[in-house]
This record gives sequence, structure tokens and C-alpha cells, in this order.
Amino acid sequence: MKKIILLTLLFIGGVQLSQSQIQFGIKGGVNYNSKSITNVSSDIFSGAKSKTGFHAGIWTRIKIPVIGLYIQPELVYTQLNNDVTYKTQTSGIGGIVVKNVVTSYEFRKIDVPVLLGKKVFGMGRIFAGPTFQYVIDGDFSISDLKDVKSDGFTLGMQLGFGIDIGKIGIDARWERAFSDTESNFTRDVLGVSNKTTFDTRVNQIIIGLSYRF
Repeated sequence: MKKIILLTLLFIGGVQLSQSQIQFGIKGGVNYNSKSITNVSSDIFSGAKSKTGFHAGIWTRIKIPVIGLYIQPELVYTQLNNDVTYKTQTSGIGGIVVKNVVTSYEFRKIDVPVLLGKKVFGMGRIFAGPTFQYVIDGDFSISDLKDVKSDGFTLGMQLGFGIDIGKIGIDARWERAFSDTESNFTRDVLGVSNKTTFDTRVNQIIIGLSYRF
């Protein structure tokens, strides 16, 4: 009987310990991206303006005993936008006419950050780590730029800080991409189809709100 009681107490203690060491929750927020269209193979973009995007996902936080750090893997869906000034060429009476058309480029990706963090000043957190990204797809808002192919893996880094108030968390991050993701599209220039490549590497500021279950 004593052994049963002891095993029961050890089991309850183990469950409580595991629950205290592992947390999980949901998150969402806004993203401000910059320079997400670079290294264009043809001089067809005269400028780009970053816009605000969004993200949503899930996370888990695993405390590392003794050293006071934690590991936080996440799975996040991100959608980003850019306004781009696109140069078109048409035949006119005086020859070739170049016009500027503003188009929106929207692309979507899956992010998997793996962050190493530490609690500071009770409610605060600081963290940094690699982020593994997969660009799902992308598209321009005008029909002149078609057959867009934007997919592939890339590697980046995130670092930032956050505050936990009860089960609610707020954090700010900076993300920089290390490797490029080559994308391409087909465009018509005076009746001739041309393939153009560009880099969808992302650098962004991320503001997030999370809830811990």
C-alpha cells in the first residue's frame, strides 16, 4: 500500500513538473517588411514600397533546467506585401513608350523559428535563434506579370524581446534572411515573352501578441 501511494505521488509530481517545464499557445501579429524584391535580372522595377503584412501560428516553450534558459520552436504562417512601380513598354507613334504602373506583390510563407531565450526582470524575455522558411507562393496584382513561381527554402535569424503579463505575451522581433529565394515570372515586352528572375529575401520587423494555454 505504501508503495502504491509513493508511486502515485511520484507520478503526480512528474506530471506537474512536466507541465511546469513545457508551455504552449497561439500567436498572431503584424509584419513590416523591407527589400523583399531585390536582384531583379531586368531593370523593370523603378521602386518598391513596403507594406504591412500579418502572421499567425502556434508555439511551445520548453524550459531547460538549472541554466535558466528556454527553447521556443514555432510554426507560423506569414503573408507579406509590397507596392512595386513596374515599367511597361508599348509601341507608339514616336517609337517605344515607357509607362510606370503600380502593382502589388503578395507572397506567403511558412516560418519555423527555433529560439533560445531567457527570462529577465520577472516579466521580461530576450531571445534569438535561426528561422527556417518556406515560401509557398507569390503573385502580382496585374496580368502583365504572370506565371509567377515563388517557392523554396531559405534560412534567416530572429532576435528580440518580450513581456509576459499573465497568459498574454507581447514581443517585438527583427528578422534578417541569410540565403536568397529565387523567384521568376513571365512578362510580355512588345509581344515577346521574357522570363525575369528576382530575389524574395525578407528583412522585417515583427510585432506579435501571444496567448499561453
